[in-house]
Amino acid sequence: MSFDIVKGMATTLKNMGRKPTTISYPEEERTLPARFRGRHVLHRYENDMERCVGCYLCAGACPANAIYIEADENTEEKSVSPGERYARVFDVNMLRCIFCGYCQAACPTGAITLEKEYKLASYYPEDLIYHKEQLLEAKGSATVGSNEVWADPAPAEAAQPIPQDSHVFDGSRASSAAVGLGNIEVERPNLLLNADQDEDRRKLNS
Repeated sequence: MSFDIVKGMATTLKNMGRKPTTISYPEEERTLPARFRGRHVLHRYENDMERCVGCYLCAGACPANAIYIEADENTEEKSVSPGERYARVFDVNMLRCIFCGYCQAACPTGAITLEKEYKLASYYPEDLIYHKEQLLEAKGSATVGSNEVWADPAPAEAAQPIPQDSHVFDGSRASSAAVGLGNIEVERPNLLLNADQDEDRRKLNS
């Protein structure tokens, strides 16, 4: 008996008592890691407003060009998000997506995350283009998704980097200039001083 056969038999005998790594799917499903990246989810605030403000940052960050967005303006009669705009169309092409998580990392409002839904197989390619209606959380079920496990919590004294104003959405104050709700006054020149200087110039030139 050659040494290679003995070595192979030793490996077999060593692993005979171990628990098998295979499972009987779909009757049995494996527990997924906390940072598993599956299908995308669009999140809401607790008041049911959509977190997405149609900024296109996720689409710009996507290396596979898998995200398509059409933004529309919020109005007083119809306010969908806390910003000036909201995503009227939000499509994710799962045939292109590489599940890298760049869209989640780029989103300034925590609107899009990759969750644990992995049963995405389909016989038809058109079924693998997920639309906003399929991705958006139902009203009354606001969550922050996998942002909790990917991002370290901010210190208690730190303002959260979520565009909002006056404790409206999640209880913390932050600059909301990025979504058109800026509250910082613009510096203005002293108009009276400028007028006096112009008058002095005219006297000198005359």
